[in-house]
Amino acid sequence: MTAKNVTRQDREERIAVDRTLAKVREAEQAARQERQEQMADVDEAAIRLHIEALDDGGYLATSADVPGLVAEGRSISEAVEIAQGLARKIAESCLEHGDPLPPALAQMRSLPLDLLIPVGVR
Repeated sequence: MTAKNVTRQDREERIAVDRTLAKVREAEQAARQERQEQMADVDEAAIRLHIEALDDGGYLATSADVPGLVAEGRSISEAVEIAQGLARKIAESCLEHGDPLPPALAQMRSLPLDLLIPVGVR
């Protein structure tokens, strides 16, 4: 093989690689846009929280509705607030990676909705 043949072959391979990379970038951009649209479509959902007092003070919040949700706070309100943020992050992660949402987050609750919320009094 001559240097010209190698150069032409290298150039053709580079062009093929560039085309492939362009297609991959387009697919990634389309997937990103779809995830953003899905996140924009997500409304609010209500989940159940289980709150426990910790022996060393503070509270632990878990949820059977959202596997992996474990939040710790100094007060019940703080544990609930952290759990809300974590549930939101879990939903965003599922959408971003193409994983299914936990059923409780995928299903919107109809209104009116009765919720029990913690209120700090001292």
